[in-house]
Amino acid sequence: MRGLLKKVIGDTNQKYVKKLEKKAEKIEAFYEDVQVLSDENLVRKTEEFKERYQQGEKLEQLLPEAYAVVAEASTRVLGMTPFRVQLMGAIVLNDGDIAEMKTGEGKTLVATMPVYLNAITGKGVHVVTVNDYLAKRDSETLGELYRFLGLTVGLNLKDMSKEAKREAYLADITYGTNNEFGFDYLRDNMVLYKEQMVQRPLHFALVDEVDSILIDEARTPLIISGSVEQSTKLYAAANVFVSRLKEERDYTIDEKTKTVLLTDEGVTRAEKAFQIENLYDQQHVQLLHHINQGLKAHVTMHRDEDYVVQDGKVVIVDQFTGRLMAGRRYSEGLHQAIEAKEGMRVQKESMTLASITFQNYFRMYQKLAGMTGTAKTEEEEFRNIYGTDVISIPTNKPVVREDKSDLIFKTREAKYRAAAEKIAELYETGQPVLVGTVNVDTSELISRYLKKKNVPHSILNAKNHENEAKIIENAGQHGAVTIATNMAGRGTDIKLGDGVADLGGLFVIGTERHESRRIDNQLRGRAGRQGDPGASQFYLSMEDELMRRFGSDNMRGMMERLGMDEDQPIESKLVTRAVEQSQKRVEGANYDSRKQILQYDDVMREQRDIIYAQRMEVLESDNLRDIVLRMLESTVKNIVAAYTPVEQVPEDWDLEGMLHYLNTTVLNEGDLTEQDVKGLEQEEVIEKVWETAKGNYEAKEQEFDEESMREFEKVLLLRSVDRKWMNHIDQMDQLRQGIHLRAYGQNDPLREYKFEGFNMFEDMVASIEEEVATYVIKSEVNEENLQRQEVAKGKAVRQDEQEAEEEQPKNKKKTAPTNGNRKMPVPNKR
Repeated sequence: MRGLLKKVIGDTNQKYVKKLEKKAEKIEAFYEDVQVLSDENLVRKTEEFKERYQQGEKLEQLLPEAYAVVAEASTRVLGMTPFRVQLMGAIVLNDGDIAEMKTGEGKTLVATMPVYLNAITGKGVHVVTVNDYLAKRDSETLGELYRFLGLTVGLNLKDMSKEAKREAYLADITYGTNNEFGFDYLRDNMVLYKEQMVQRPLHFALVDEVDSILIDEARTPLIISGSVEQSTKLYAAANVFVSRLKEERDYTIDEKTKTVLLTDEGVTRAEKAFQIENLYDQQHVQLLHHINQGLKAHVTMHRDEDYVVQDGKVVIVDQFTGRLMAGRRYSEGLHQAIEAKEGMRVQKESMTLASITFQNYFRMYQKLAGMTGTAKTEEEEFRNIYGTDVISIPTNKPVVREDKSDLIFKTREAKYRAAAEKIAELYETGQPVLVGTVNVDTSELISRYLKKKNVPHSILNAKNHENEAKIIENAGQHGAVTIATNMAGRGTDIKLGDGVADLGGLFVIGTERHESRRIDNQLRGRAGRQGDPGASQFYLSMEDELMRRFGSDNMRGMMERLGMDEDQPIESKLVTRAVEQSQKRVEGANYDSRKQILQYDDVMREQRDIIYAQRMEVLESDNLRDIVLRMLESTVKNIVAAYTPVEQVPEDWDLEGMLHYLNTTVLNEGDLTEQDVKGLEQEEVIEKVWETAKGNYEAKEQEFDEESMREFEKVLLLRSVDRKWMNHIDQMDQLRQGIHLRAYGQNDPLREYKFEGFNMFEDMVASIEEEVATYVIKSEVNEENLQRQEVAKGKAVRQDEQEAEEEQPKNKKKTAPTNGNRKMPVPNKR
């Protein structure tokens, strides 16, 4: 069945390749017309294409002539004319698919044609590379071609200023790394003014080494982490203050719902203690938050019941199982408040401010394409995750490289000895050797073996990309011996030196099989470019990790029964096939892992899209009055509904508690009394409270000029959204960490995560609405409250980099799923 499927897929690819050849012929038919054009007239073609596109002509209609123009310009500027197979690869890329082209087939030149064609739309093209060196190199080399044709080229690097980045993104074509494009997207959704954004809407991304970026790195989210702006001293100050407060006089408590609220007397005491005029001023939002959390820590969180102190740390007690939840932390500063209460050192609060996976970032582009030498083994994943097909493009010249069978030794030591012996033999003949290793340690071990044999060599382990590329470029010279990690120098061709072809070309030796067949194929593909001679062979041992995985014990026993010497290898196609089967199983497991990460991130993606869209609406809008009024009305409904549940008789409603809560949020003391709302139906209570709250809002509007009021609302919304969203990311992360335990209760963890994540998101939205409603009524509109401020300073890191530099990731603050900073009971909320 599998053989039949392989044949069907192969036939489909072959049919598609034939169609590509016909399209390539149409491009070549334009060659004579463009070859006779002067440089000036050739350049004018760009403006002509732009006009035709604006008038409604599709890119596919423009493609044959546009590609011919690029081919001719490339001949004149770069001295390179694309082969037919390169035209075919370029057609695949414009279709939004992945072109699999062997090493040395000129993928860099292939990219110029779809990049040019899509750039004439004026919407921007992003060319994505694996490192800054390649981005810089290609933007300079190919930039000559694009600039000749009248297009602008930008380079987006890590440490550039916002102004420089904005300029780079405004160019027709922008080069950069996957990390930097992703981080810029996250940073753009944290800006305080729309003018601070650097990216335009995501139009077309062409990804070089697409398998490395979209597959290998797909398990590593991009994270912006940072310290929240409050100081740990504020926790201590809030702790001292709340420890002096008295129940009833300064605060009220509802033990059942763990809600604690300051009374008017408590608010006055806070203003005196901290020497401020209005605790509800926007500038004091952090102080009020600290006081609320301090109150909660002192009044509702009980030692040896909700938490224990163990080895100098506050450890949460699971309320359902009674077990200690080591390593987990309460959210929104509650953990720090408890630390202050217990007289312990308060840990600095660090959080994830924003995060995204590469899968979800690149799926936002209107069109996504990529190229690599090895993608066919991951075709299913590309199709399912990114909606792209993988098309294998034939080589310009037949591949004559000899891929020898693997050699399997009993021990690693024997394997390395044999590999070193082979390298020394080849060195004596002058035939260049590239030695591929899976890690840096093996590189250095092989180097020691070669030093003992006095074989001069270069060692390279992907630390310096610029030197890396230069070393790889010279790896095909006479007598060159280069040791490199399998991924080093990716994107750089190895050209053979004079006379090397007569010696057999480049000989590639692999010292271990990688868990992915693609990486092995990439290493093999270093030799035999453009019809050059070459050879490849892998040296394996029974002690290699992958060999142990598929059960090398039987084979080791067979070698011992046959009395085989340690240095005598087995050379068998059967073993090679067994290794490949093992690799397929590992690849399948890795795919499942990436798929699961994506499924969970998809839940966050939906929420992220909503928050970012609403945040953009806030930035772009000149008048948020209607939005603020909706939030005010929603808050009134939630509070009234919480204290007047429909399943209770009105006589049992807690009207006193409701009015007290309303007086701390959207009403002023004395606005309404119990008599005003007694005997009314729930809807009538809501209507009465809403009219009063709306009156307070309109009175606030009359006090201040239109411009100040509108900016004040914008400041409130941005600050609240950013702070609550930040806390929500942490809570979702905490939920994600423990959700797999639900499987023990026969529940689907993903479904539970979606359900609880949705409820937490709803709670966050209600919390944002309540905070904005409270501050728009209670806070004063003054100069300080009109300043937009970042809620935290962030640093962009890859998750793997973050975990490497921190013993335990500080931004992964473990928090039990809660209702965030909600201060009221919500039995009937939505």
